[in-house]
Amino acid sequence: MTPFLALATLLIVVAAVSLAVPLLRRPRTAALATDRSAANLAIFGDQLAELERERAEGSLSAADFEQARTELQRRLLEEVKPEAQAGKEAAPSRKTALAVVVLLPLCALLGYGLLGTPAALDPANTRPQEPQHQVTAAQIEGMVERLAQRLQQNPDDAKGWVMLARSYKMLGRYAESAAAYAKAPALVDNDPLLLADYAEVLAISGNAFKGRPSELIDRALKLAPEDPQIRLLAGAAAGERHDYQSAIAHWEKAIAQLEPGSEEALTLQSAIERARAAQQRGNGGSR
Repeated sequence: MTPFLALATLLIVVAAVSLAVPLLRRPRTAALATDRSAANLAIFGDQLAELERERAEGSLSAADFEQARTELQRRLLEEVKPEAQAGKEAAPSRKTALAVVVLLPLCALLGYGLLGTPAALDPANTRPQEPQHQVTAAQIEGMVERLAQRLQQNPDDAKGWVMLARSYKMLGRYAESAAAYAKAPALVDNDPLLLADYAEVLAISGNAFKGRPSELIDRALKLAPEDPQIRLLAGAAAGERHDYQSAIAHWEKAIAQLEPGSEEALTLQSAIERARAAQQRGNGGSR
């Protein structure tokens, strides 16, 4: 532990010196901005120490800690941006920002030393982690089957039927998924996303949207006309019956809600282009 603390202390001192030098060289006209940056640094240091404390207590996961620390660094950099962007005064401000970026990870080490559990760094105090239990496909199948058996004894459990339907869908057992959805009309009939999911597994198991799947999609559209998932299915149903104009309209409304350039948006844009090409071929053939 002693070498670790000595090294951490040395690094913090070096960072403090690196931060102080450019601040001391700043002209008097920037003194107010310097004071504000120092105050912000103190505030963010306290916030970082609080994050370290929460991680040490186990109330904050490692992933959430890293995300919060990154956001804290971004906010601090924005706070210490130079007040004036012209002339030679801009150079010391850039040095300050860079020094802060280096200092923040070191503050994390200090915060852990004060609020965390330094003894945990001692190999003698650590215990080997137990290997994580891996759930096998057979175990998942077994859990699903037990759920199905329980629902046979309690057929009025609508939430259980929906859970079973989703489980069957995850396993690729689409016909059984559709049958489970049919057991929970009290939940499905008034939930647009469940209606869309029910329509999807019905269409997959029956190889067509015609009939009941289309009826379910129409009902879902009335309940949530802007939902992109429902619009995707509505477009697929329209494309199946060669109503390319409606398919394009549905998909254009869906793509407007997707992140531009994302894989989903690019895939949907490709589908829209194919539908337009098919529409043009159909119009050419009818002339």
